[in-house]
Amino acid sequence: MLRPAPGEHAENRQVAYLSSPDVRSSIERVLEVQGLRPLHDAELVDLQHRPGAGATGVFRVRTAPGPGESTPPELYVALTAESVPEDAVIDAGRAADTDWSAWFHPHDPRLHGLALASDPESVASVWGAGDPLTDLQTVSYRPLRRAVLRAVFGSRTVFLKVMRGGQATGLHHRHVLLAAAGVPVPPVLGPPVADVLALGQGAGTVLAGQIMADGARRIDPAEVTQLLDRMPAELLSLPRREAWADRTPSYGHAAATALPDQARRIRSLVDHLQRQLDCSDRGPLVPAHGDLYEANLLVAEGRISCVLDIDGAGPGHRVDDLACFLGHLAVLPTVDERYVFTDSALRRFHSHFVTTVDPVALACRSASVALSLVAGARDSGRRDWQSAARKRLDIAESLLGLPQSASGW
Repeated sequence: MLRPAPGEHAENRQVAYLSSPDVRSSIERVLEVQGLRPLHDAELVDLQHRPGAGATGVFRVRTAPGPGESTPPELYVALTAESVPEDAVIDAGRAADTDWSAWFHPHDPRLHGLALASDPESVASVWGAGDPLTDLQTVSYRPLRRAVLRAVFGSRTVFLKVMRGGQATGLHHRHVLLAAAGVPVPPVLGPPVADVLALGQGAGTVLAGQIMADGARRIDPAEVTQLLDRMPAELLSLPRREAWADRTPSYGHAAATALPDQARRIRSLVDHLQRQLDCSDRGPLVPAHGDLYEANLLVAEGRISCVLDIDGAGPGHRVDDLACFLGHLAVLPTVDERYVFTDSALRRFHSHFVTTVDPVALACRSASVALSLVAGARDSGRRDWQSAARKRLDIAESLLGLPQSASGW
């Protein structure tokens, strides 16, 4: 059985500290260093744990009211144990055997374009094309990794993808490649500006909605494999990104950190997965999407009409794209209880996928994807996230038993 790596204990302490009342002392230090009023209250709104790198927490902070203030403005303060440029962060001191760094959102030290994309005047100036900005919202934010914001200019919607330094150029190139090959992707609205790529809105509605409504019974599962068949060969010349299954031990660590009472069970699952991964046939290297699941696919009139989030498009294995789809699909009931048709959708899509790749590889890699989502239940904002995380662990174990053929259902 795998033993915890030495760094795992340190990261466990980091996660525990960010989740504890003791973290107030670090936030108070940050406010004091910046000359702000004392802390009134702080709420953890996002906790990210990246195995091998460290933990990061984002806090909604209110300072004590000043003279004449009834309600002070909200601030967002991030604390991280990850390695970041010292000149771009605030020294938040040492706690829980960790040196902490901090910043005020949106001044993320790894996402230099986030401040630009979060400022309404700047967004209107750079991407408005003369139209007034009527709404600007954050769609998603992974501290130190990436962010997506939605800007609305009247009837026109623009999505702003904020990337780490240099990555927006690569994403722009991928969009151009896929569009030229006839793969439906959102249109790029010009070259990147300060590591921010502006994209138009894709056609269609998210596949997740169809799965919730009726198990996506009007979508032929062959739509997914046919989409992947259209991925251009030029993707093979791009840098290769690890598939989810390639980081199974790391995701097992993250899951055990989120559910410490299940640590032995998780390590046993990781051991079993590793044996299955090693002995199954992954298939040839082919052009791949890299993060293919229901939230990244738009559909219209029974067809896939747009594919989103192509950041990881490049060399990969077909089985990993299909496993990504099945692993995410299987955990949907832990996201929202209205996903009552998940089992029938899983059966339909798996019955087609299993005819195209090695069945054992598909099963164990689907299980690895579900395992990678266990710790993410903590970021859902739900009070019962631990129950959701345990259910995801149950699902990961069950996916190992996926049938070896369509007739096995």
